[in-house]
Amino acid sequence: MLHYQPQATIDGKVFGFEVLLRWRHERLGLVPPNDFIPLAEKNGLIVSIGEWVLRRACREAAAWFAPLKIAVNLSPVQFQHGDLVNLVHSILLETGLAPARLELEITEGVLINDPQRTLSILRRFKSLGVKIAMDDLGTGYASLSSLRSFPFDKIKIDRSFIVDVATSDQAAAIVRAVIGLGTALGVPVIAEGVETEAQRFFLAREGCVEVQGYLIGWPAAIETFSDLTAKSSAGLVGGPARREIIEIPRRSQRKR
Repeated sequence: MLHYQPQATIDGKVFGFEVLLRWRHERLGLVPPNDFIPLAEKNGLIVSIGEWVLRRACREAAAWFAPLKIAVNLSPVQFQHGDLVNLVHSILLETGLAPARLELEITEGVLINDPQRTLSILRRFKSLGVKIAMDDLGTGYASLSSLRSFPFDKIKIDRSFIVDVATSDQAAAIVRAVIGLGTALGVPVIAEGVETEAQRFFLAREGCVEVQGYLIGWPAAIETFSDLTAKSSAGLVGGPARREIIEIPRRSQRKR
């Protein structure tokens, strides 16, 4: 099953969702993604799972009245099997989703094994009009080299750097540096894992333009956000800034 977590401008205006995979087991209940994604990657099932996620998310987003964007994670394993670009292209044609509304999130692991081939694939994605985001910046050693090699459309700060940003000088310095890097490169920066107003205030003060986290909205089935997906574009773009805080019962949810 798919859950969606709102992504918003720093002042709270929702512009899209990250698509998150959930597995509801008949005996175990909702299984955390960290428990089944690594296994799916190991046995190759992530390829068919990833295709299902992409097709389902694009089909659902294409049916919304509001032109909200969706961000879908790609596994390094998906880059090693078949023609991923043609698959994405065919799904966009099949579902009718505008390419600019689809953002593909990749981690540094995608670029490590075969960087030249991967960069070629990413450039082909860009030629389709699809957006590419560097996910979890700073959690591996290849980030800065990757940013230099490819014109990413967005940089995503990992939640591990956000959790202590209001109380730790070291965490604050790291986040400040990433925001500064994005500004220098002309690449929007989104911070994930934003849970408190103190964190949001810090990010706003430092120039971060986009946020994602429990403060904005908890991951949930898309029906939970029908008030957003049914809005006209005029209600989402332009006009006075206003907060779009989604009130969803707090429960334990993990990304991916």
